[in-house]
Amino acid sequence: MTGSAVRTSALTKHYGRLVALDDLTIEVPAGEVFGFLGPNGAGKSTTIRLILGLATPTSGRAWIFDTDSSDVATAHHHVAYVPADVTLWPRLTGAEILHLLARTGPGIDADYEAELLDRFTVDLGKRAGTYSTGNRQKIALVAAFATRAPLLVLDEPTSGLDPLMEQEFRRCVTEARDRGQTVFLSSHQLAEVEAVCDRVGILRSGRLVEVASVAELRRLHRSEVTLTFTGTPPVLDAVPGVDGVEPLGEGRLRFALTGPPGPALRALANVDAIALSVREPSLEEIFLDYYGRATR
Repeated sequence: MTGSAVRTSALTKHYGRLVALDDLTIEVPAGEVFGFLGPNGAGKSTTIRLILGLATPTSGRAWIFDTDSSDVATAHHHVAYVPADVTLWPRLTGAEILHLLARTGPGIDADYEAELLDRFTVDLGKRAGTYSTGNRQKIALVAAFATRAPLLVLDEPTSGLDPLMEQEFRRCVTEARDRGQTVFLSSHQLAEVEAVCDRVGILRSGRLVEVASVAELRRLHRSEVTLTFTGTPPVLDAVPGVDGVEPLGEGRLRFALTGPPGPALRALANVDAIALSVREPSLEEIFLDYYGRATR
């Protein structure tokens, strides 16, 4: 399918005095992997529920392939959805659940489903009530990726997966894009979105802060470096990639590092360093740093 896979216009949702989503307008072209990035509580799941017609907006509209989201029966014919908190029928086995989901959706590729089951190492013989969070997630992901729905909506899809399964997930997203499917991926993990997405919408406190390409998103990557030293402090103000140099008292300083570390390491080569620690800030910290002032 061509055109816009997902489109919203001034989409807004209030729960009493709480503004969960405020005036969201986005457009996701068909065939794109679009990342919806934000810290927990930013409004990502609310947005997805509105797009899918699972909640009624306070104002504004949403469309899936030009079908108004309020027409749930028609819109959902084009969608495979993995929610943030997967709930399965506890008395059914994994095999029975996949069979049921295949019959209620737009059809599946049976050979690809068998391949996915092997890659995700799913035990289909157990009842879903005995599954761990990760295994429930695997069943939902296999069902979604095996379908031929033109739009995959994935809300925090790697919750409960170990690192090896996260890598498989990323491969599956790439394969879906190669088949021409659209992927709308909600996540609070910067690295996950950066690895698989073409563009990213950044949501914070219910408002869309920015829509950027992944190349533009990489400027958010930074590390916090703390240096303990003796003698003369290093001169770092003009070093490429070094920002926000902050003295922390006698013999200690802190700075933010973006991009390759080579220039900073060369600048520190002649310093009598006692200790050097590097910390990756949380996504919430990054957002507060880059967008806190703009959104207040």
